[in-house]
Amino acid sequence: MGRKRKRKSAAVAWLEHAALRTTCAVVNAIPYRLACALARGTAWTLVCLLGFQRARTYARIREVFPDKSPKEVRRIAVFSLANILQNAVEMIRAPRLTKKWITKHVKDMPTYAGRLQAILAEGRGAVIMVPHAGNWYMAAWAMARYGMPLCAIAARQRNPYINAWMARQYGSIEVLTRGEAATLHDIRERIRHGRAFAILPDLRVPSPDVEVPFLNGTANVSHGGALFAVATGAPLVVAMMRRENGLHAFDHLATLKPDPDAPDKKEEACRLTREAMALLDAAIQKTPEQWFWYNKRWLLQPVKRRKSKRAPAAPTAAADRTACTD
Repeated sequence: MGRKRKRKSAAVAWLEHAALRTTCAVVNAIPYRLACALARGTAWTLVCLLGFQRARTYARIREVFPDKSPKEVRRIAVFSLANILQNAVEMIRAPRLTKKWITKHVKDMPTYAGRLQAILAEGRGAVIMVPHAGNWYMAAWAMARYGMPLCAIAARQRNPYINAWMARQYGSIEVLTRGEAATLHDIRERIRHGRAFAILPDLRVPSPDVEVPFLNGTANVSHGGALFAVATGAPLVVAMMRRENGLHAFDHLATLKPDPDAPDKKEEACRLTREAMALLDAAIQKTPEQWFWYNKRWLLQPVKRRKSKRAPAAPTAAADRTACTD
């Protein structure tokens, strides 16, 4: 189980909620395209004039793409932050995102919805991996508006008012709480009963797990998402959202199938994780500005391996590996 997060004081929680409600009132009062334009302008101001996280973000982009010009590095940083602020606009307006709105603003969504519905019609459910690119929430809202049963996992917010607000914005998407004892079991059961489970795979985990080539470096990611597919026999759908000329694009990169006869379920999950991350790596490298470069946990930061003070025990055949290796 995850560490329990301390709740904020009542006064701080109320002030944050009041600020959120004020922001929501403003964003909902103006046209959608104007709100997005203001978000893009705010991103440019924050990065170019106020230097918001500029040094750290520029350093990350240069680490991955050392040959890019200063102008291109700035463009990627500004677009990435603008994307996050536009995601916030769409989160605020989520109850207004009807099926008609989705069809108009997500390119070829009826086609992709048909593909996903065909996958779910096989009766095994599905695990859907989308990275922190474009508006990853839009993938979930779009599937939900097209009638696909969907669940996801998220941490409980420290502010109870904001936690309740976010639950309302998710709408018909069932969001299970990360860290609770029954959550992993509940996810497996949802998949077995034909639901799609959406998960973000491009997160650094603090202990050794699956090392994958990613963004011209090495990332340590969890095999947990793929393990749901292996445990249930569900297909693993790898996709990515992008912003393109004021619209959203849903790129269905591949559908991976777990091997039901794999003797080592964990290693099979690691194999699927490597394949999924390779697909996402290639897609992000084509349009790096779509990716979230502002994550507090830098994905390419090496994992510190703890040194045990005790002499290591002799390995046994039954011993389980803590990390997946090639």
